Amino acid sequence: MVNKPSIREQTEKKEEALSPYASKSKFSRGRLKWEEPCPIRTSFQRDRDRIIHSKAFRRLKHKTQVFIAPLGDHYVTRLTHTLEVSQIARTISRALNLNEDLTEAIALGHDLGHTPFGHIGEKVLNELYHGGFKHNEQSLRVVDLLEKEGQGLNLTWEVRDGILNHSKGQAEILGAEWGNVNTLEGQICKIADIVAYVNHDVEDAIRAHIISHNDLPKPVVATLGQEHSQRINTMVCDIINCSWPVSGNGNLTNPTIGMSPDILRATNLLRQFLFDKVYYPSLAGEDAVKAERALRLLYSHFLEHEDSLPREFTSLPDGRERKVIDYIAGMTDQYALRLAEEISQELNT
Repeated sequence: MVNKPSIREQTEKKEEALSPYASKSKFSRGRLKWEEPCPIRTSFQRDRDRIIHSKAFRRLKHKTQVFIAPLGDHYVTRLTHTLEVSQIARTISRALNLNEDLTEAIALGHDLGHTPFGHIGEKVLNELYHGGFKHNEQSLRVVDLLEKEGQGLNLTWEVRDGILNHSKGQAEILGAEWGNVNTLEGQICKIADIVAYVNHDVEDAIRAHIISHNDLPKPVVATLGQEHSQRINTMVCDIINCSWPVSGNGNLTNPTIGMSPDILRATNLLRQFLFDKVYYPSLAGEDAVKAERALRLLYSHFLEHEDSLPREFTSLPDGRERKVIDYIAGMTDQYALRLAEEISQELNT
């Protein structure tokens, strides 16, 4: 009987044709806990599937991107943002002959730790918890510990590294404080995250009548384009062109993903425009005040009533504050509001 190679081994063989700078699944640094390899999927494909089938991933559909509980059907949610990041990152990765499976897994998992209510949620939990709160660190905590009732997803080192290091705060894109990701695929996800949100957040802000197309900085429009699709296409093509040496051409000592000076300048300008006109104002609106009040009520209530936490949180090997933060961070917007309302009614009876 012929001993046929597994489908996974055949896929790993095909990966040898990728760029020499690509991450090969066969040479992954491995998982926190060893597992028997899948006969069909590579380690990165397996990670992607675990993320998609996780509870945290499903909850992203009811978590705010920027606008809290918008009335329209076409506003971006944390889930649709994640899918856009994945699409953009995969396009770049494929064009540069890098590992598309790894890129996809990182992109799909990068925001699993985001709080309800978007930016305001992260701000409030960071103020409440003595250890601070960052959504990228929480995303890693989700896949390492919180999923599967304390077992975690046991992802590969490369995916975990990309998830942890995707965040950049307000650091200038590709600037001195940009931070490092240890794979090119992770670098792609980090910059694709920005390409996605600076474009869909513009459209959402226009839809919400916060800004108009005419408010966009003229240098941004002149360089990137007026329309959503034009801007994304300009950025993606520029990233591919500027990063082309990593596709396998040349002998690089420090292969990196980059942008040209003009496109980079325009993208940073657009991003700062959004901070000034959309993100900062969104932290002070009526909906944000309501969201902050709900989160603070939930935090104080569960600190006093730890026994009210779901079993999967009470069994965690952490202190009470950490358990409460984990529970609240995983909530969807509507669940957090509904639960806060129930607690408020109980207190007033």
